[in-house]
Order: sequence, then structure tokens, then C-alpha cells
Amino acid sequence: QVQLVESGGGLVQPGGSLRLSCTASGSIFKINDMGWYRQAPGKRRELVATTTSGGNTNYADSVKGRFTVSRDNAKNMVYLQMNSLKPEDTAVYYCNAEISQRFLRNFYKTYWGQGTQVTVSS
Repeated sequence: QVQLVESGGGLVQPGGSLRLSCTASGSIFKINDMGWYRQAPGKRRELVATTTSGGNTNYADSVKGRFTVSRDNAKNMVYLQMNSLKPEDTAVYYCNAEISQRFLRNFYKTYWGQGTQVTVSS
């Protein structure tokens, strides 16, 4: 079994900062891509930022220059540093990872966290 757990969400004023963390646990052999998606009410879930196992990153245009995604492979963790937050960043943020388990080391499956609410409001 594999589980992703997010933390760090909450309420912040416009212009403020939050740092989200996600930890993968369970029967893990290797993690490839990890990242963050978000979904606001009435909207589709969208990519926010991803990072590969080699350190390459990809960001949505709306967050470039404000958000930074990073990972700690030794801890099976991925982070999202969010600066200069705007009300339009309000959404449920989901951790995502491509993970292979020990018994099938070349088979990767996408896992999702339960989501953490980020609200940007004055």
C-alpha cells in the first residue's frame, strides 16, 4: 500500500506565503515524477508544478516566479513553496506522484493525496 499525505495548507492573506509538504509512504521502490495540482470550485483540476526524479521542473504559467517545487528523494517528499499568494490561488491542492512498488519495480502507478485547502483572503 502507498499513501500520500499533504500538510501546510491554511488561510493566508494576499501577498503572504505558505509551504506545502507531501510525504509518500508504504511499499515504495522508486518515485519518478512528483508534483502538485489544484482544483477550485467549478473548475477542472490543473497542474501547478511538477518535478522529475532528475530535478527537472515544470510550472503553470499562472504560478511561475511565485511558486517553487522541490523534492527530497531520501525522504520521499515533495514541497511547494508559495510566495506572493493571490486570491485566485485559492483551491484544494493535491499531491501527485508516480510510484513503483517493491513487488513490481518497473510498473508505475499514479497516486494522489487527499488534498489540502489553501485559502487566500484578507
